[in-house]
Amino acid sequence: MTEFEKRLNEYYDELKWHYFSLYGEDRKAFNYFCGMLEKYYNERSAELKKWDKKRTASPDWYKDNKRFGMLMYADCFAENLEGVREHLPYIKETGINYLHLMPILKSPEGRSDGGYAVSDFRSVDPRLGDIEDLSALASDCHRQGISICLDFVMNHTSEDHEWAVKAKQGDIEAQRRYFFFDDWSIPNEFEKYVPQVFPTTAPGNFTWCEEAGKVVMTTFYPYQWDLNYRNPVVFNDMTANMLYLCNCGVDIVRLDATPYIWKTLGTVCRNLPEVHVLVRMMHIAADIVCPGTLLLGEVVMEPKEVVPYFGSVEKPECHMLYNVTTMASTWHTVATGDVRLLQDQLGKVFSLPKEYIFLNYLRCHDDIGWGLDYPFLKAFGMEEVSHKKYLNDYFQGYVYGSESRGELYNDDPRLGDARLCGTTASLCGIETAEYEKNKNKLERGISLDIMLHAFLLTLSGIPVLYSGDEIGELNDYSYHDDPLKRDDSRYLHRGAFSWEDADKRKKKTTREGRIFSAIRELRKLRESHAVFDSGADTWVIDTWNIHVLAIGRYYEREKLIAFFNFSPEPQNVHTTETEDYTDLLSGEDTYLQDVELGEYGFKWVLHRY
Repeated sequence: MTEFEKRLNEYYDELKWHYFSLYGEDRKAFNYFCGMLEKYYNERSAELKKWDKKRTASPDWYKDNKRFGMLMYADCFAENLEGVREHLPYIKETGINYLHLMPILKSPEGRSDGGYAVSDFRSVDPRLGDIEDLSALASDCHRQGISICLDFVMNHTSEDHEWAVKAKQGDIEAQRRYFFFDDWSIPNEFEKYVPQVFPTTAPGNFTWCEEAGKVVMTTFYPYQWDLNYRNPVVFNDMTANMLYLCNCGVDIVRLDATPYIWKTLGTVCRNLPEVHVLVRMMHIAADIVCPGTLLLGEVVMEPKEVVPYFGSVEKPECHMLYNVTTMASTWHTVATGDVRLLQDQLGKVFSLPKEYIFLNYLRCHDDIGWGLDYPFLKAFGMEEVSHKKYLNDYFQGYVYGSESRGELYNDDPRLGDARLCGTTASLCGIETAEYEKNKNKLERGISLDIMLHAFLLTLSGIPVLYSGDEIGELNDYSYHDDPLKRDDSRYLHRGAFSWEDADKRKKKTTREGRIFSAIRELRKLRESHAVFDSGADTWVIDTWNIHVLAIGRYYEREKLIAFFNFSPEPQNVHTTETEDYTDLLSGEDTYLQDVELGEYGFKWVLHRY
């Protein structure tokens, strides 16, 4: 029996059961699917199969304290994929071993939503290189112990995709890959239940296709056509596209817009049970063809709605999910100086099984949406609409005492539901301080920036930097002058990486050098202490001070307590801890009966048993 046959036999009954539950007893489609899996297993290179063997020998490799990630646009960072390869020494210097490349697949310029309208899942955007460049980059990364993550846009294609072009021409089989309707009667029924993703910039969930003379479902933008996963041909071909990318060296597949992929009339078309069946089958497909590959689910929801996408320990779905609620709650805490919401939110995350791995981040390519626990905040007099307005005003610098500089995205004055854009450094006030040449403000801004990164590295899971944050890059306002970008304020924090600024990291007195060296020191400390492993016990410590967050961690006879001051004023914290601790940054003995924290200060203190 071959290795492929062993793997297929291990999952065959479950795979068949799931497949038939969605598609009836369509044996022809199912047999085709199994044959497709064998095809991609056979095409997988010996080098990648060796990589699979190494990963499967240590299946929890991604759960330790050694992972440190970076998210980047290849063109912003180094113009193209070859440029990224040339700058791998910088990536290694930063300590990165998990590299997430933002969408690089072929998509039409000006109608791509930042690369999320894919016109060919097997071709790289020619401006970035070709598929051989991707394979070469992945191979170089693997030799240096770096994993590659790539977005897989599974909910929709570009209207320029081969399938969509045929559908426009009247090809019925191609139209069945999407949701086409002869008139607006059924789409109007959908609209009664389905929320709008972008009510101001792309209202509605359907678009009239003039070429086909029909209505097509377009949940996100009119040029992004939703795929119909009720058609087994769509699932078979999209899974094949995913495996093709895995065979190019992709280690982590980010499943974009995961909750949206199954549509049922009369529902909100989000988080439906069939979604979990599809993701589980994709997980099985990867386990058979390219074991060691991880699935990262893009599920931007609160923890109780996110957790089901992990599946179960016995039947896993996504290996990792984004910790989006912690990210939003962190910026809320920066604006209010009040840690109570963050304490409550972390308490919920810490109570989850340790097998659940989150990607933690301060900023990413997208906006900050204020999806907070408003029933909890209401107890403190914070109403949803007025509080969202306060947060957005604060981070635009409209509130007295705020030095933040950001811009709104998808502002809807009727609902008061705008989102926020800006780099970490600019939101921390560094941009304002440098513009005003104010040394005191600069100290505060840098202290806040470093404290937030220390908080990020304290959490279990995988900390991920947004490229440029390691040197404190500021907002890029040049997008206002670009007709293809000026309507999308997310380009505020998607500016070109400044290699001139990066060179300044070598001088520790510069903003770039201070932030770069601080993050590097924190990362090295994290790697050298087992207490940061995702298997650690974690808990929130009440500091009796609404400005100071404290987190406890315990693992393998190491106990860490981390303190974070979210106030621009120095704070004192009294604890009941009587053990002897060592300050990890200074090496000094520390007693926790009375802890002093400077403005936006933090401490990592360790006790060994």
